[in-house]
Amino acid sequence: MSDRWILVGPMAQPNMLAAFGLTGQATEVAGTLIGGQMAGIEATDWPALIEGGVTPAVTVQPNNALRRYVQVMGLQVVSAASQMLVGVQDRAKSDQRWNRDEWLGDLAAEIASLIIEAPKEQAADLLAWRLPMLGVWAASRLRGRASQPSGGDLVVPRTQEDMRVIARHQPFAGFFAVDRWDLSHRTFAGGFTPRIVREGFVSGDAVVLLPWDPVRDRVMVIEQFRLIPALRHDPQPWLLEPIAGRVDAGENVEDAARREALEEANLTIDQLFPAVHHYPSPGTLAEYLYLFVGIADLPDGIAGVHGLAGETEDIRGHVITREKLLQMVADGQIANGPLAMIALWLQVHKDRLAKELALT
Repeated sequence: MSDRWILVGPMAQPNMLAAFGLTGQATEVAGTLIGGQMAGIEATDWPALIEGGVTPAVTVQPNNALRRYVQVMGLQVVSAASQMLVGVQDRAKSDQRWNRDEWLGDLAAEIASLIIEAPKEQAADLLAWRLPMLGVWAASRLRGRASQPSGGDLVVPRTQEDMRVIARHQPFAGFFAVDRWDLSHRTFAGGFTPRIVREGFVSGDAVVLLPWDPVRDRVMVIEQFRLIPALRHDPQPWLLEPIAGRVDAGENVEDAARREALEEANLTIDQLFPAVHHYPSPGTLAEYLYLFVGIADLPDGIAGVHGLAGETEDIRGHVITREKLLQMVADGQIANGPLAMIALWLQVHKDRLAKELALT
């Protein structure tokens, strides 16, 4: 039996091969692929081969990167007709034909890159457990690359040539991770800095939402326990906050905001208005926040206690007037920065939003 593998379906795509550092020889295998539209994003969703037709594939000599990826994803090397197939499983989650155009290939390849970049001492089962957060971070990196440069005409445009990464480390990886880079960057005076070490807490992009009822001029804020104030010995670790949460892999930011509103407040959001998207703490925190005001119906009695039991969430909603929230910000009673920012943004833009909603 050959020691070469035949990569099928998602595994055979050019962006995946590039992530593994492989080139291969085009071939075909008998059968048609079904299912697997989240292949490479969800470990259990790979396509299956059914009889009929042929499927394009690539023959490769497996390297360590590919072997590690296959182990993390729990993929089996399937023997069929003296061939060793990789990228299929016995049963698919769907009977729909696998569609390359609908598959999130860029995201799957970015996740593959993160798995391959992970330190060798990180066990495959740890990386498999971390896969949902690897997906969050992979999607965050893709959005980051696609971002428009900030700073307007005050900041000189930069390129990758202005930063030299000497070494990368990951001293901690759990639900979140810590990345440490040894690097040098170009100075304003010219030349480069000496070697410096910087660390970042990797958590990924998140959405932040303040529900606003423009007819009643009310907002909803939520209250929940937070570890960081407790670590700081703050006497009030139950904070008033906006609705917020991570953007899942394969999810757009608007859908994430609406999902979090349902999970944390049982609210349906009619329309979203983007507010101030930003890095909350770019010196230490690898996180980008997408802030929104969401149009909602907030009658008396709508607030309650919600949250996902599987995430041990215990979240209480409060419906208050927008003016009261502004006064609480002015009085220093809001310790959550994004909530204060959205409240002030809404104060500036409320008349424009009312016109767009045809309320005036």
